[in-house]
Amino acid sequence: MSISAAQVKQLREMTGAGMMDCKTALSETGGDLEAAVDWLRKKGISKADKKSGRTAAEGLIGVASDGASAVMVEVNSETDFVARNDAFQQLVRNIADVALGTDGGVEAVNAAPYPESGKSVADSIRDAIATIGENMSLRRSAKLSVANGAVATYVHNAVTDGLGKIGVLVAVETEGDAEAARNFGRQVAMHVAAINPLALSEADIDPNLVAREKEIFSEQARQSGKPDNIIEKMVEGRLRKYFEEVVLLKQAFVINPDLTVENALKEAEKEIGAPVKITGFLRFGLGEGVEREDNDFAAEVAAAVKG
Repeated sequence: MSISAAQVKQLREMTGAGMMDCKTALSETGGDLEAAVDWLRKKGISKADKKSGRTAAEGLIGVASDGASAVMVEVNSETDFVARNDAFQQLVRNIADVALGTDGGVEAVNAAPYPESGKSVADSIRDAIATIGENMSLRRSAKLSVANGAVATYVHNAVTDGLGKIGVLVAVETEGDAEAARNFGRQVAMHVAAINPLALSEADIDPNLVAREKEIFSEQARQSGKPDNIIEKMVEGRLRKYFEEVVLLKQAFVINPDLTVENALKEAEKEIGAPVKITGFLRFGLGEGVEREDNDFAAEVAAAVKG
């Protein structure tokens, strides 16, 4: 079958593999993108779920908190120039504040009343588009809450208080000192911003994803030619390492790499004065999954496909 330049481009962005390797993988798998990702990984050409980060969306991540609850919004603009505009920053700040009074979903936030305008958030964004002269949108929003404890927030690459390029929320549940819990949660949020874990615990990972990883590890191990019992142990070891890489509680804590996040949680209980549990986390990176238009790169891919 014919493999298009767009397919090769997408696979390269997903895996970081070379264009000719991507073309071969797609040819071998009949153009099935997910199968092509696995084919590359089995050949040792691609690492798991690596993205090249070719994103185009500009704008800002905004966070707001009232202690036991916190929200995060992503408002996109066409250019970074507009993201540095005071009026746009105030828009994002207000939308985040409004989101605190909702369930955090995009639909609810868009429908909520915008401060001192008598209009909805959605209508206020349309007004801002007309005023600033650039397309904008509330792309996503989310909320975390705890019954007792705190929801910590952290903004990386902050342009001003509560606004930046990466935002993180971490829910810390405890009957102990809420302020100490918030301080620890902020440290965990900084870790999440830096490491970008896939899930809070092993149980939170999609079983289908675990099965897929196990199949890939098994295929890689079989290529060693070792006996089945050794292969089984190799796969178990690689799965354990996989969990240490992608599960928040199993990761080495960036604040103190001698401890896992789970162990750091136990240490934090001494200062907080009661048992502590992380009940959830959220991380927004500006423009995640939004593809940048790049004609030169597209032409490069097209040339490889023709070749």
